[in-house]
Amino acid sequence: MENIQKVPSRSEIAPEDKWNVESIYASIEAWEADFAQWEAKIAQYAAFRGTLGNGAEAVRECLDFCFAMDRQSEKLAVYAFLRVSEDAGNSESMALRGKFMNAASRAGQEESFLSPELLALSNETLQSYLESPILADYQLWLKRLIEEKAHTLTEAEERILAMQSEMAQTPSATFDQLVDVDMTFGTITNHQGETMELSHASFGALLRGKKREVRKQTFEQFYAGFDAHKNTLASLYAGNIHQDIFYAKVRNFQSAREAALFDERIPVSVYDNLVETVHKYLPKLYEYFEIRRQVMGLDSIHMYDTYVPMFQDTEVNIPWDDAVEMVLESVKPLGEAYVSALSRGLKIDRWCDRYENRGKDSGAFSGGGYDTFPFILMNYRKDSLDSVFTLIHEAGHSMHSYLTRKNQPYIHGDYKIFVAEVASTFNEQLLLRHLLQTQPERRQRLNLINKAIDEIRGTIFRQTMFAEFERDTHAAAEAGEPMTLEFFLSTYRKLLELYFGPDFALDGLLSLEGLRIPHFYRAFYVYKYAIGLSASIALSRRVLEGGEKELADYLGFLSGGSSKEPLDLLLGAGVDMRKPEPIAAALDHFSELVDELKKEI
Repeated sequence: MENIQKVPSRSEIAPEDKWNVESIYASIEAWEADFAQWEAKIAQYAAFRGTLGNGAEAVRECLDFCFAMDRQSEKLAVYAFLRVSEDAGNSESMALRGKFMNAASRAGQEESFLSPELLALSNETLQSYLESPILADYQLWLKRLIEEKAHTLTEAEERILAMQSEMAQTPSATFDQLVDVDMTFGTITNHQGETMELSHASFGALLRGKKREVRKQTFEQFYAGFDAHKNTLASLYAGNIHQDIFYAKVRNFQSAREAALFDERIPVSVYDNLVETVHKYLPKLYEYFEIRRQVMGLDSIHMYDTYVPMFQDTEVNIPWDDAVEMVLESVKPLGEAYVSALSRGLKIDRWCDRYENRGKDSGAFSGGGYDTFPFILMNYRKDSLDSVFTLIHEAGHSMHSYLTRKNQPYIHGDYKIFVAEVASTFNEQLLLRHLLQTQPERRQRLNLINKAIDEIRGTIFRQTMFAEFERDTHAAAEAGEPMTLEFFLSTYRKLLELYFGPDFALDGLLSLEGLRIPHFYRAFYVYKYAIGLSASIALSRRVLEGGEKELADYLGFLSGGSSKEPLDLLLGAGVDMRKPEPIAAALDHFSELVDELKKEI
């Protein structure tokens, strides 16, 4: 009888391989007791309604209560969501999450008066609150709230916008339904000669396979599905763009892009600097494509030739304990205290849930709260070097959270998405450096260099191309240009020609790519990926080539939470993302990697 390796149940996983959720609540009964105590206080929100104009003392009392409730609810939420993440088939865990979400919704409704009531006060009153020593702990929170006043409408107008919220999801929800449910791509013969269904999940895996005819068929068959619905997709995206513009105008922003960047206080010049700087390095990207074409022995290079590894992978066998030691060795440049805290987290405090089990979330994440460990979910595989990179990536997030919560009060104990990927990708740079320094085998070195190049290509160059498409389409719509299928295809085609160069074979179907990116329905988000990796590369070079000050600056950034605006936090770390230099530094590193690859082959 064939020996089939089965995914183990949760109960079959050794305790030492599971995260320590008992450190949050010793039992479900303990969670239930804390939940009951928190839920009973929800009714107390009502006592503060209508009191916020009564002086700084009244505001202080209200904010203290609201943030204490938020902090307690965060701890309850983390436990419930971790329990579901470890096994979605556990009905008891699902019930906990459902119970919490129901109560959290009620708490959110009761707390919803806070910002509107404050913003309805006169500018003079708000300024007095901002200057009051009684509210010193909340000064930055109040400052950010007051800055939103110019973009906050009357209570009646806000109510009308709120009533539209579900309707406003129509373009995005319809796109998801069309692409994820209604569209099918047929079956295909894979690289092993097996017939399989072509899907969003299998598309990427098939493009990484060795057989070019399979990659070509995969690309053409997948995009044929989008071609069949191109008019509908264009209409949906046009509707989403017009919706972005509508909300920006209603809230008194100059453009949809300015509105999207406002929450993190990012000027549009940061966005434009990214695009302009990346343009200067496109010739080096063209050079890389030519190296790839030559190494792969191709007459011409197509999009479906850019994801397959250029060199034959070598087999790896890295057990969990070895991976942890590899990670700890890699992060030594961050100092003894950093290494010690991470070592304790991974080895003693059981931050990490290590292996796959039935019902567990796929992929990986770092998650926790102010009063919990910064937990890590993994599905670690010892036969995959990518698993080690995933571990050090999530460990970067967790150490960012750990240092923030250790050094900041609860109100500043988290960080914005704009800076979230810096710590994680910084750590990946450290692992890459460690492996290149300690890996003598030529083939493995070539794979590592190729991996580093493709990460920058996929994150900085590609995401910037996406960001440029979003910028150009929204600007054209704001100028009154019709958002037609032909407009989208021609605009995206011009960007493909710019970003891939004159010698790249651009298939006609590739112009449809601009209509299939889910992130475009969350406008002006993708540029953050490019900014984050640029900052992390620039910072890693600064720390590795610097001394105590450079290290202290970076650790200060990791400890900053949201105590400053994201750009100011990065400036303190040593990179000014208002200027193009950090992006140029990251792309100089890309150029060096391409030159090293060229020399190695």
